[in-house]
Amino acid sequence: MDMIDQHPEHSDALVIFGVTGDLARKKIFPALYAMAKRGVLTLPVIGVASSKWSIAQLHERATDSINESGGIDDPDAMSVLLSRLTYVSGNYKNPETFAALREVLGTATRPAYYLAIPPALFETMIQGLRDSGLAENARLIVEKPFGRDLASARELNRIARSAFPEDAIFRIDHYLGKEAIMNILYFRFANTFLEPIWNRNYISSVQITLSEKFGVEGRGAFYETAGCLRDVVQNHLFQIVALLAMEPPAYRGYGAVHEKTAEVFHAMRPLSPGDMVRGQYESYRAEAGVPQDSDVETYCALRLYIDSWRWQGVTWYLRSGKCLSETAAEVVVQLKAPPQRLFADSHPDGRANYLRIRLSPRSAIALAARVKRPGKEFIGDQRELVLVDEQQGAETPYERLLGDAMAGNGALFIRQDAVEAAWAVVEPILEDHPPVVPYFSRSWGPESANRLIEADGGWINPMPESRRE
Repeated sequence: MDMIDQHPEHSDALVIFGVTGDLARKKIFPALYAMAKRGVLTLPVIGVASSKWSIAQLHERATDSINESGGIDDPDAMSVLLSRLTYVSGNYKNPETFAALREVLGTATRPAYYLAIPPALFETMIQGLRDSGLAENARLIVEKPFGRDLASARELNRIARSAFPEDAIFRIDHYLGKEAIMNILYFRFANTFLEPIWNRNYISSVQITLSEKFGVEGRGAFYETAGCLRDVVQNHLFQIVALLAMEPPAYRGYGAVHEKTAEVFHAMRPLSPGDMVRGQYESYRAEAGVPQDSDVETYCALRLYIDSWRWQGVTWYLRSGKCLSETAAEVVVQLKAPPQRLFADSHPDGRANYLRIRLSPRSAIALAARVKRPGKEFIGDQRELVLVDEQQGAETPYERLLGDAMAGNGALFIRQDAVEAAWAVVEPILEDHPPVVPYFSRSWGPESANRLIEADGGWINPMPESRRE
């Protein structure tokens, strides 16, 4: 399925607001360097920030960024990146800053503006672009989070739409740029054998795990403003649900994918406090910037329902957390048990066949099937048949998303209605939720999360590192 717009015009300049910040250092510069190595960085890159830096200082920051992210293994590509990088310093509220930017843009007629700045500055920036005439025929790239709740998401969209049409706004969720996430879409619709069973008749439940071994790593003050539900569940995990649950697109094009994923968010039943378990790892309150009475969750488990013809009655279980046993992302699609007990070890109440889709750290798809043991007895074991698909040299998420945004390809970006529909699902539990319960580091979270999924046989944990192929 070609997810390419019919008549995209490629951006002819990339402007990065907040170029001196952490996001640019950690993600954007390495992505631009990777594009230079591939020979596709052919447009000027203009950094804008309030810091009174010289171009030499910005070049030094870019060089340090690449060294930190893996080193400079292609000096020619690094030279290309630096040669394309220029800088505008100025206050975002000052019209002179935008006048200086216009001068540096020169003959560029379709720039892309990347807002690598805090959301509180978005309105000032977008208003400056609009009032200076720089928003015309341009694209806007916005980094998640897209609001903190439904009201703030709507306000953020109102601000963006005051200067840019919806098809010129690219909302980056870097998780959607991962190769393994794109493979979900391909796997769903490129294989005929899935369609007959991909529904409520054969699937009993779906569980999605996004786990991290590490904690907040010195970012406690930030995490206090977010929490696990806002940080990864409402966006990353919901996007995976949408790709797994969406109906087949009616035509080839990213607009069709957006329509079908948005339908999934609209069909999600709003959550209630009983559908949620919130946990906090034992040493979280000792982190800098975290108060001793913190009720912010570092672990979140949800029980979710999609009220649609295909998925009515199928339970979706989502969990994510920090300081868990493994760093991994996996999907388990649990199939229903055989309708009749033909063998002594095939009782319908036991763990039936399932499909495991491992997203990270190594991509894999596994089918759990029962295989008879040697001998006269009809007794067997459930084993996983595993297809490992690890592609070396694949584009990094930010490299792919930056390239797609500048090319006008919106397949991997999030539409306004989908953002608001996803917030509407979690809105009831943003404030009205159970208190956090403590859990041990390097465990799989609080015991109450196991009770949440008990009716569907319990969690299937990601495969331990030592057992991965």
